[in-house]
Amino acid sequence: MAKTIGEVSVDVHRKAGGKLGTYSKVPVKTSRDLSIAYTPGVAQVSLDVFNHPEQAFDLTLKKNSLAVISDGSKVLGLGNLGALGAIPVMEGKCVLFKELGGIDAFPICLDTQDEKKIIETIRLIAPVFGAINLEDFVAPKCFRIEAALQDLGIPVFHDDQHGTAIVVYAGLLNAAKVVNKPFSSLRVCINGAGAAGNAVAKMLLGINVPHGFSRVKEVILCDTKGIIYVGRKDLDSEKSSLAAKTNPRKLKGELKDALVDADVFIGVSVAGALKSEWISSMSKKPIIFALANPTPEIMPAVAKKAGAFIIATGRSDFPNQTNNALAFPGIFRGAMDARSTRISKRMQMAAAQTLAEMVSSPTPEKILPPLSDRTVASRIAVAVKKQAEKENLSRVK
Repeated sequence: MAKTIGEVSVDVHRKAGGKLGTYSKVPVKTSRDLSIAYTPGVAQVSLDVFNHPEQAFDLTLKKNSLAVISDGSKVLGLGNLGALGAIPVMEGKCVLFKELGGIDAFPICLDTQDEKKIIETIRLIAPVFGAINLEDFVAPKCFRIEAALQDLGIPVFHDDQHGTAIVVYAGLLNAAKVVNKPFSSLRVCINGAGAAGNAVAKMLLGINVPHGFSRVKEVILCDTKGIIYVGRKDLDSEKSSLAAKTNPRKLKGELKDALVDADVFIGVSVAGALKSEWISSMSKKPIIFALANPTPEIMPAVAKKAGAFIIATGRSDFPNQTNNALAFPGIFRGAMDARSTRISKRMQMAAAQTLAEMVSSPTPEKILPPLSDRTVASRIAVAVKKQAEKENLSRVK
């Protein structure tokens, strides 16, 4: 029997001993090499950085280094795997940063899930890095951690939120063109009210997004207990805030009730959450984004048989891969090239619009460029850097 992709992955990881290594950028073969790379020559470099802190971006790895930090509290769709269980995913993320964005990224998996300790630890290690990517932190903790670190002077970005939202927004811009519906007319049902669902809902509705960007007509957000609505007694503060801005028709019930007459289903939840028989209750030419990883809310063949017109997943073995890997390498590349102090909403929207524009003639099977297109990150980087400069967030002179 042929091995599954998971079994093959285990074999590859075992043989290689993980996916990452380090290398020296300068030679250390002679005594002179050693004197330049280490003592006594390095003393002058340390003094220069001490006297002129901005020189750290020119004279140290800070220029092109990024930390991928997680506590493992929500790894992919697998749940709380802790620090050790998070390592393979963080390591993989670092590989993508390097391969797609040319960024030297380091996986840092914290053996604590205490919010205050996480924030303190990140602050303590931040001087080494030019940017920080927060990964696989459970909601609502992830929102507070990201917000608490925006004063570090380097980009701190929770990719599970914003990276996902950027790619979904770009894909939906093109999907709307394919089904010949105005973006502003779309009724969207989102299943999953964690980090990704929260951010996708806000971006699609234009919440905290500057004016001038397209927004959908309606978003109905669902969690494991059904439709989120004002007055539901079990909502936390984030869900309560979203309840006031979503579900304008004040629907109650389950996911299947939210799907009636919806143009779009966006799943950022769990495998099997979308039943095929519910698709028939959606509007004409339904758009299905089943983004749970590693197994989507509904398999593409099943969705298509049930009447779905456009089907996207987070996986590379199906058409329309809608994965945040299309966004984060270019976003961080552009922000780091600009030495931006943060990643603004306009920088995020610049990334989304650039990504959508890379598919000039979208089709049901192609609403986004493939991850194999190595120009994606560079084009997004240019747009993000330019936007950082427009907003005076760039420190490049």
